Amino acid sequence: MTAAKFAEDRLAQILVAPIVSEKSTMISDKHNQVLFQVLRDATKPEIKAAVELMFKVEVESVQTVLQKGKVKRFGRSVGRRDHVKKAYVCLRAGQELNISGGGA
Repeated sequence: MTAAKFAEDRLAQILVAPIVSEKSTMISDKHNQVLFQVLRDATKPEIKAAVELMFKVEVESVQTVLQKGKVKRFGRSVGRRDHVKKAYVCLRAGQELNISGGGA
């Protein structure tokens, strides 16, 4: 496994949250990929190692996207949301990771 190269406490912080939306569910079904919000300074090998360590699955590849924060109005003042880095994690064939937000 690649998790031995990185410090475990760093890997535990890399994955901020899973992204559960219509688009992510569609991608999960079609391409066997899972979406995560990750730290902005996280690298692809670190993301791969973190997912393999946390969820005990084999990762085939990782694609990342830097999403710019939207400019929003808060009353009179204009502000900006934070920039977000997303990771599209492609799992090996036969591997499954279910983090869908199914409610009661």
